[in-house]
Amino acid sequence: MQKPLSIFILLFIGFSSISQVNIDSLWNVWNDKEKPDTNRLGSLMEIIFHEYLFSQPDSAFYFAQLQYDFAKSVKNKIWISKALNIQGVTFHVKSNYNEALFYYKKSLTMAEKIGYREGMANNFVNIGSIYHKQNNYEEALLYYNKSLELTKETDDKRGMAASFHNIGSIYKYKGDYEEALKYYKMDLEISEDIGDQHGIAYSLNDIGVIHSSQGNLKKALINYKKGLQISKNIEDQRLISISLGNIGNLYNKQGNYQQALIILLKALRNSKEINAYDRINENSNTLYNIYKKIGDTKNALDMFELYVASKDTLAKKDAKEAAIEMKYQHRYETKAKLDSLDNLRIRQLKDKEIYKQKAELEAKKNQQIMLYGGMGLVIIFSIFILNRFRVTKHQKMLIEQQKEKVEEKNMEILGSIQYAKQLQDAILPPIKIVKEHLSQSFIFYRPKDIVAGDFYWIENLDGWVYFAAADCTGHGVPGAMVSVVCSNTLSKAVIEEKINTPAVILNRARELVIERFERSERQIKDGMDISLCAIEPTSGKIKWAGAHNPLWIIRNESKEIEVIKADTQPIGRYATNEPFTAHSLQLNKGDSMYLFTDGFSDQFGGKKNKKYKAANFKRFLLSIQDKDMDAQHQLIGKEFDQWKGDLEQIDDVCVMGVRV
Repeated sequence: MQKPLSIFILLFIGFSSISQVNIDSLWNVWNDKEKPDTNRLGSLMEIIFHEYLFSQPDSAFYFAQLQYDFAKSVKNKIWISKALNIQGVTFHVKSNYNEALFYYKKSLTMAEKIGYREGMANNFVNIGSIYHKQNNYEEALLYYNKSLELTKETDDKRGMAASFHNIGSIYKYKGDYEEALKYYKMDLEISEDIGDQHGIAYSLNDIGVIHSSQGNLKKALINYKKGLQISKNIEDQRLISISLGNIGNLYNKQGNYQQALIILLKALRNSKEINAYDRINENSNTLYNIYKKIGDTKNALDMFELYVASKDTLAKKDAKEAAIEMKYQHRYETKAKLDSLDNLRIRQLKDKEIYKQKAELEAKKNQQIMLYGGMGLVIIFSIFILNRFRVTKHQKMLIEQQKEKVEEKNMEILGSIQYAKQLQDAILPPIKIVKEHLSQSFIFYRPKDIVAGDFYWIENLDGWVYFAAADCTGHGVPGAMVSVVCSNTLSKAVIEEKINTPAVILNRARELVIERFERSERQIKDGMDISLCAIEPTSGKIKWAGAHNPLWIIRNESKEIEVIKADTQPIGRYATNEPFTAHSLQLNKGDSMYLFTDGFSDQFGGKKNKKYKAANFKRFLLSIQDKDMDAQHQLIGKEFDQWKGDLEQIDDVCVMGVRV
């Protein structure tokens, strides 16, 4: 069992704890130019680590670049190395190992140049962990041992514990259990010495795994139970899940199936609570095999279905990581080629300088030979320059031709996208039609690109007006293509099949979306999140259902927002497809309701470049309730633009407002 990447980073970038921090205070320090440079850089590092590194690595890279630029401007080489290391980590957590290695090695070069041992150890262990992940055990062991030597020299006990653990893991994967056990025990000894409860719990589980692999189940169980107790004490739910799973597997090995079922079912419940799909996958597979052994076919089938569903989810995550890695592969190779060209130029310049020195020495011996030789060199050099001029001119001509082709291709692509926009516009009802059905309403619609994955929709059936705000998978052209499919499924369900209940409409739309995409030879899991409402304008009655996206209601003269929660499942293929929940409500004159996608609240901006968030959106909507819907539309657009400022829009935005 390998400790998660977050533990590596915690140990090696210099944080003393993972306790709660005051992010606003840290931003104040970073933005205060009167503060010492190291204080500002340290505050930004804390912000990156606690707010972005593992949840939003792209944002973490952006802020690490700010940190790097500032450290470079004040010539602080230690912090330059730290910033480069964090940039490496942002790619590491996305499994983009080539790009991570690029930044780790740049950070390592700087750390070695200035003798920054902590930074050297940090980069050694992170480079080693990449080789470890790639099953290159010899290279991983080399870097882990380098890190261990440095942590011993600096008496960095946390670093030593992590290095012992890493080396133990290598020997475990190589099947050398005696060596693995030796290093895991050294890891445990140091973790106990410094009071690192997480480290102790992980070490106990690792030692238990080794004992189990050696057939010493009694010792394994003792270590697993100790690890479980510590995990409960520190309330680490993932560690609890791991410990329970290890204990359940051990009972299964012993043939004690009833006890194994009790423990593994607890582990499975815990895994589901924290959405740990790898643990769900492992526990459900073991439970399936146990139920099969004891002849419980019903539960065996349930566990097998859960195993397949969780495996599918993990495969999707792996595919996403692979796509990210491929995306950056070309960039990495380009950098490598440029580095090689730079080295070639340096060698050429050095060779030229040596040649020049020899020529000067020879000139001192014989002026006449120097004269003829010099004239010869001038002639040769002139021929070389003339040849280079011709080559350069030819290359320039080729570049211009390629540029014209690229521009022509870009125009073709842009034309295709513009045509895709016309197709998407055809599914979006004109505002005039919206106003005919919902006179007091607005739609704030802001695609990220020319075309969008978000769309709005409206239909009229038997005196009821049906309208929705939806967010399809992706944005740009792929999102727009999915939106056309999803919009058509809604119209088919309402207009052709006369379904008049939003929850049933969503059930049917899900069937149609899955049916459309199943026609492909590949398994496509795209779909949409949606907030779908039906209103009878004469009575104020509404019916509503949602997939991930909620409905907000502001009663006339109320100071609070009434939130109607959506079902936590999309319209499309999902691990479990439950019927959507039907909601019925009564609105009165002056009441307002809002349907929206997540683009508005997820937008980065403001003074601190943070997300807008739903809480701010609620406060803003309450502040404009005295305005009519057209005025609200203008104010929402102004609020979005002011918050975003000069930053890039990160997603499509769609907000619908309706007043009774």
